[in-house]
Amino acid sequence: MILEQIIKDSIIQKSQPIGFDKFMELALYHKKFGYYRSPLQKFGAKGDFITAPETSNLFGYTLALQCQQIINNKNCILEFGAGSGLLASQILFELNRLDNLPDKYYILEISASLKQEQKNTIKNTVPKLLNKVVWLNTLPENFSGVIIANEVLDAMGSKRIIKKETNFFELGVGCKNNNLEWQSFEKPYVGNTILPDIKLLKNGYITEINTQAIAWINTLFDSIKKGVVLLIDYGMSSNEYFHHQREEGTLKTYYKHKIGNNPFLNIGKQDISVSVNFSDIALQAKNSGFEIAGYTTQAMFLMALDIYQYLRNESDSYKHLVLLQQIKQLLLPVTMGENFKVLALTKNTKVKLTGFKEQDLSHTL
Repeated sequence: MILEQIIKDSIIQKSQPIGFDKFMELALYHKKFGYYRSPLQKFGAKGDFITAPETSNLFGYTLALQCQQIINNKNCILEFGAGSGLLASQILFELNRLDNLPDKYYILEISASLKQEQKNTIKNTVPKLLNKVVWLNTLPENFSGVIIANEVLDAMGSKRIIKKETNFFELGVGCKNNNLEWQSFEKPYVGNTILPDIKLLKNGYITEINTQAIAWINTLFDSIKKGVVLLIDYGMSSNEYFHHQREEGTLKTYYKHKIGNNPFLNIGKQDISVSVNFSDIALQAKNSGFEIAGYTTQAMFLMALDIYQYLRNESDSYKHLVLLQQIKQLLLPVTMGENFKVLALTKNTKVKLTGFKEQDLSHTL
């Protein structure tokens, strides 16, 4: 309730709605009461949602194989928003097994509680490798190596827009009778991103624009000297993103494993996200100076890196069955396999990434 009142007060002081991107920023990252700043359990069975690293260690092990192709016992890995720390521990474990550890494994994390959770996870799973991990509060300068952002872009602030007659208008968050509600701005929305063809859409059509994620890409380019960026998230190309049947947008909330679409409930206690428009991300990446090195589904990415090798190497019949079920969760279209995509960006690096050898959908962006 404290965070909700803070948001209401900010709207009342301005005497006008705030953008949904600003609302997301406050609800998720307020320095004291934001969802990702709080000590609440967020990941896994006892949290609000399950990510791929929580689904299976094989996700991180397979991703490590792609990292191995790039780092070659040198350079570094930088992970944004490392969640519970499981992905970091999985990647470090597998690279250690392959005798190809990075010089350093950086984690950029703004939440003190999550930073502590990550330290505990890594200490409990790969204690001898804890000295490889360095926590950062800001982007490093002249970084060389691999940058990983798994389910990061979807939680960055996005604007919502709504079609009214012949224009799009920004759909902000207002306060009426002490209740938060959707309120549109008076002037038509003018953005510098891909917008849907308004003539094909009916009045009231709503969609989102990943404004902060797009800006983040430009900042990321400036901090990299040489390397590969792997962006893994649920999303799609603009043709799918702006489909006329997706008339209520992609906004989702997650609270105790229940999916909703009302961001005004459980403020500071639930996750809020929107699907990623990978066409927007790719366009900004190219405008910034990145090269697109590949775009595919999570399923095809993991299969290209031969995730099944871990299944073939397991002789215990029970463990084999468990691994098979985990792989299905990661690969099947109805679970994570098709909904999640992988986009790779490169700077000053020429490499044919193994994860895209089976399928590259870059032409669809």
